[in-house]
Amino acid sequence: MTPPLRPGRDADADGLIALIGACWGEYPGIVLDVDGEVPELRALASYFAGAGGALWVAEAGGTIVGMIGVRPAAGPDVPPGPPVPVPPVPVLGTWEICKLYLARDRRGTGLAEALLRQAETHAVAAGAARLLLWSDTRFTRAHRFYEKHHYLRAGPIRALHDLSNSLEFGYAKPIAGCATLDAAAAASAVRPLAALSAVCAGAADRPLLAEDAARVVWQRTAAAVAAGTRRLIVAWADGVLAGTVGLDLATPPEQRHRAEVAGLLVHPAFRRRGLARALLAHAGQEAAAAGRTLLTAQTPEGEGAFLLRAEGWTEAGRIPDYSRDAGGTPQAMLFCWRAVTAAAA
Repeated sequence: MTPPLRPGRDADADGLIALIGACWGEYPGIVLDVDGEVPELRALASYFAGAGGALWVAEAGGTIVGMIGVRPAAGPDVPPGPPVPVPPVPVLGTWEICKLYLARDRRGTGLAEALLRQAETHAVAAGAARLLLWSDTRFTRAHRFYEKHHYLRAGPIRALHDLSNSLEFGYAKPIAGCATLDAAAAASAVRPLAALSAVCAGAADRPLLAEDAARVVWQRTAAAVAAGTRRLIVAWADGVLAGTVGLDLATPPEQRHRAEVAGLLVHPAFRRRGLARALLAHAGQEAAAAGRTLLTAQTPEGEGAFLLRAEGWTEAGRIPDYSRDAGGTPQAMLFCWRAVTAAAA
């Protein structure tokens, strides 16, 4: 059973410092110099309130075992520092998740999810359209947690120039909308996209692709993104990475005017909300930006074919037994095409 959450207080300072110190102490070379580098820990509730945000803690047996804060983001790079009397000018609609820490014996109990859900709910209610956070490059367990909850790598690594020689990854997600991923974001999307593949396969009553095998597929996709031969587009809904589509640019030299749309997936819980259409439209924009004038696609008969027809794609033909699914069952394949119009640019 996870302990209840309550608003943090300035009087929690000793407990918060002890919790953070214990977490940092798990990593050699990380130094907690409260008064020299993070003096806001002496009055953290006031610090977040002064920035227009909030702080929560989880307490068990009189000991603080979890914490999280959230505030409007001051900019793409929010350096650590003492409280300021006037809140910084926020980036419209962007909120920052801060200082998520758990006692070691509380990990894997659902407490981290409860804390993150509390902070995200508060931010969205306050008008957040995008959430971001920073995580030390050494905190690999935390990275897996954030990716599981649909945050992806965003922006460059930042250096804090502190006693710990800290380097931090940025992570972010919109509450809703589509985005084209760069190489770093595509690499961090491998796990959530593998999970999305499994859910979609299960909903279609197809044999599930083993998790490790699914990750290999998405790792190859991430490598193609890094090589510049593929665009990877994802869609979020309600803060969940709910859909994806790829745009393959690795066409033969005589077909450099063409790109192939492939791998369109939408989580079953988020269908009938326009995500598939939005992903296709975004793929068309990417194709136009890449100078491509023709899109092609192939899909089994079913929802994918229905969508392409509804979106004005032209059928070029159908080949029976063209491919096999993960269980070895033969599948017919429908081939479609459409011109990339100026409106897609």
